[in-house]
Amino acid sequence: MAKSIDYGNLMHRAMRGLIQTVLKDVAANGLPGAHHFFITFDTTVEGVEMASWLRARYPAEMTIVVQHWFENLVVTDDGFSITLNFGNNPEPMVIPFDAVRTFVDPSVEFGLRFETHEEDSDEDDEDDGPEDDPTPPQGDAQILRLDRFRKQ
Repeated sequence: MAKSIDYGNLMHRAMRGLIQTVLKDVAANGLPGAHHFFITFDTTVEGVEMASWLRARYPAEMTIVVQHWFENLVVTDDGFSITLNFGNNPEPMVIPFDAVRTFVDPSVEFGLRFETHEEDSDEDDEDDGPEDDPTPPQGDAQILRLDRFRKQ
């Protein structure tokens, strides 16, 4: 039996399941109303497939917008594939859920942020900063602060 419950990993999987459910609905029915997504992902994660010119331009991280023009959205248990328009060039992409770092729907001020947890026994995990510190605490999964996406 495990010595403790890994809440961080459980939350991580639940949030990825939420994204999977939302994207499956969009694949089947399209985007409802003003909904649209900003999805940031790590381009170095195994399984990410994208055009070589995009990988050269975004060697570490890329944010895509799923809004007006997208095609071939297919969602699997492991991730999704989508064709997006980059300067009138349709480009297919494959993005594993493990590569997703943020998922934001600014139309309803909803967002998720996935943090990678790196073991570092030399650092103190305690946060002594003020409560309104803009840097979120480190962990497996965090809620994304939406202040920067809010309409003024």
